[in-house]
Amino acid sequence: MRKILLIISALLLSACSSRNEDDLDAKIDVLLGQMTVNDKIGQLCCPIGFNFYDKINDSTVVLNESFLKMWDTLRCGGFYGVLRADPWSEKTIETGLDERQSVLIFNEMQRYVMEHSRLGIPIYFAEECVHGHMAVGADVYPSGLCQAATWDEDLLYEVGYAVGASAASRGAKFAYGPVIDITRDPRWSRVEESLGEDPYLSGALGTAIMKGMQNHLASTLKHFSSFGVSEGGHHGSGTSAGNREILSELNLNFETAVKNGAKSIMTSYNTIDGIPCSSNTWLLKDILRKRWGFDGVVFSDLGSIWALHSTHRTAGSQLDATVQAINAGVDIDLGASNYGAFLEDAVNQGLVSMKTLDDAVRRVLRFKFEIGLFDNPYLPIPVENQTDKNIKNLPLQVAREGIVLLKNDGVLPLSKDIKNIAVIGPNADNTYNQLGDYTAPQDPDDIITVSEGIRSHVSPTTTVTYVKGCSVRDTNDADFDAALKAADDADAVVLAVGGSSARNFKTSYKSTDTVILDGHVADMDCGEGYDRATISLSGLQDRLIEAVATTGKPLVIVFIEGRPLLKNTAVANGNAVMTAFYPGQEGGNAIADVIFGDYNPAGRLPISQPRSVGQIPVFYSQPKQRDYIDCQSSPLFPFGYGLSYTSFDYNNMNININSDYNVSVSVDVTNTGDHDGDEVVQLYIRDEFASSAPPEKLLKGFKRIFIQRGETKTVTFSLKARDFSTLNNSLEWVVEPGDFTIMVGASSDDIRLEQKIHL
Repeated sequence: MRKILLIISALLLSACSSRNEDDLDAKIDVLLGQMTVNDKIGQLCCPIGFNFYDKINDSTVVLNESFLKMWDTLRCGGFYGVLRADPWSEKTIETGLDERQSVLIFNEMQRYVMEHSRLGIPIYFAEECVHGHMAVGADVYPSGLCQAATWDEDLLYEVGYAVGASAASRGAKFAYGPVIDITRDPRWSRVEESLGEDPYLSGALGTAIMKGMQNHLASTLKHFSSFGVSEGGHHGSGTSAGNREILSELNLNFETAVKNGAKSIMTSYNTIDGIPCSSNTWLLKDILRKRWGFDGVVFSDLGSIWALHSTHRTAGSQLDATVQAINAGVDIDLGASNYGAFLEDAVNQGLVSMKTLDDAVRRVLRFKFEIGLFDNPYLPIPVENQTDKNIKNLPLQVAREGIVLLKNDGVLPLSKDIKNIAVIGPNADNTYNQLGDYTAPQDPDDIITVSEGIRSHVSPTTTVTYVKGCSVRDTNDADFDAALKAADDADAVVLAVGGSSARNFKTSYKSTDTVILDGHVADMDCGEGYDRATISLSGLQDRLIEAVATTGKPLVIVFIEGRPLLKNTAVANGNAVMTAFYPGQEGGNAIADVIFGDYNPAGRLPISQPRSVGQIPVFYSQPKQRDYIDCQSSPLFPFGYGLSYTSFDYNNMNININSDYNVSVSVDVTNTGDHDGDEVVQLYIRDEFASSAPPEKLLKGFKRIFIQRGETKTVTFSLKARDFSTLNNSLEWVVEPGDFTIMVGASSDDIRLEQKIHL
């Protein structure tokens, strides 16, 4: 009887997959009609999968008892993180899967599912792709902040394309990324993943990454909503923003991406005005689906449904949490801890209607049809690994474009023929410290550190001396004397400081959550869950800066960081200061390219750099603030800021307006310096008066352009009605007649040209 059912199911799915069948809804209806309640619930479950296989040897990977036991209990729609390698999964380079092995296990799992289920519905893999696919052998791109600092949509589209291709070639159908949370509190542990503080920049760059990815799979936007502005910088804590701020700023980037074709979105851990995002009907139904027209799949974040009862206490039980989430519009339970255990009871008790269940299942099945899983459930097995290392040299190019030069008194660029150079600091020669969170284990030969990059760039006659000096967090100063001697003997010093999001396989934790490694405090001070109360340099790093500066040698300070750390000491003591954020696998080469003038820096800050932790939040679009009695209210470095080895003049602003609120703005930009280089031209708008208090200014356009020395280029921006709109009392976008100031310049605080218009 079972064999007959399998044959009927295979014939049914073959008919459903036929290219002659052009009515997708009809296909889904046919399949839904064959499904039991348990079948449907299974499609909404996405359990963790990285322990479902055993790697016997390089050519043999098999499903293990954990998978078989799980499948007998719950016939899931897909699996999360099967290919993931990191300390959480406990997969190393040796125990994790390379590209060919990934395809083998995907096909093996798919085959088992197709043959051991009544309807044989194919599964998907959902994988982490925050800054590259988090799998063995995949490229590690710079972190989100570094990507955002490029202000380069075309480049980030290429990044999305390459990351999507890499993950899809191994079996992924959902890529968790990009992270587009608006972040205005650098104490928050996940600032590094984001694209910064501004909704326009984040929306434009996030959409570019998403579009690139979706040539191959579904991009899952993270995290909906307002995750990066939690109170006190606490991960997953409450957000007190009102609906106007939610729609006009904190979610504007999500709206942009959704209206440009996003196929998937993930809810966040936090609450908004007391309502958890994973049970927020207003967000998930009224805004996401009805107002924005989203027709894709909504994932919970891992454990976020469980947290409705255990953390937020808005649900009296896990059954109640399950009911709240699915009724609010969460389609897939990542981790499957709730839907797998409680959804059947919820349906049987009438707490969840069959229509609600079917609607969620319909969206999952539609995705599987549209992504081609029914037509082509298996992947071709590569003869050998076709690794994605340095596709078009993208990791290097992103790192170069994302480096922001903050100070330069003329010491840079350094000569490659310098006689002696000292490379000092906790991040000068540390592989993992420059990669960021959500990174797979790496072959050290694939990562170029600052020390290695400098050695490869200087003359063969140059002496390069590396001394660590101190750690990121540890307060052991045993290496100070050696660092000072190296600096004193050198003709110039490169000092690499900052932070780390490097998780380690061999760590222990004290009750204070201090990470202990081999008897010392580990470097990690950032990454998911590593919120901070301060943003000063940890350990002895400021002291090291001051000590090295006493030698009087030219001092170049490089920040490798996951959050904007305080740079007051560095600016006061360094001749040049730059941030590379987490620059990825080619970070050392990119930093050396800038230091020695092979690349003219043009990165611009995607997030304001505070003077003090007491200013937080400080962001460019705030209304003008009074100074504190003990600190200026302005940031140390503003949003959009960054220096170059050349200079640019702005002239000839021309504005044309038509009756449909379409406005064309053009300016001439001339490279007046001695070097070719990129300029990031930024356009801001200020609504002079509005029915609700308008921001001081809002970014509404940007273009990164290459201009040769002595050359002039005309840059044109096209503005639409939405760019001049405000939310009225009904939370509808309208253009209110009045005056608007259009500003064009090199940063939010460096406006070169401005003109007032009336609409």
